[in-house]
Amino acid sequence: MSIVKSVQLELPEKTAMELESLVKNGWFASETEIIRLALTEFVKRYRFALQEKFQMEDVAWAMRQSGNKS
Repeated sequence: MSIVKSVQLELPEKTAMELESLVKNGWFASETEIIRLALTEFVKRYRFALQEKFQMEDVAWAMRQSGNKS
């Protein structure tokens, strides 16, 4: 079963105009397609780095907690 989530966002005017132009010139079928692709590529590119960052933050938090035991 596929879960679909809708997201509403505000874009700067320049970005909105660029998206509109890409659709108008036939590069994409819709602005939704562009945003979906951009988010997918972002997640692919940064998934590992983001996971590592969050894990390091968790480790640092745990170490601070263990140092606070009195």
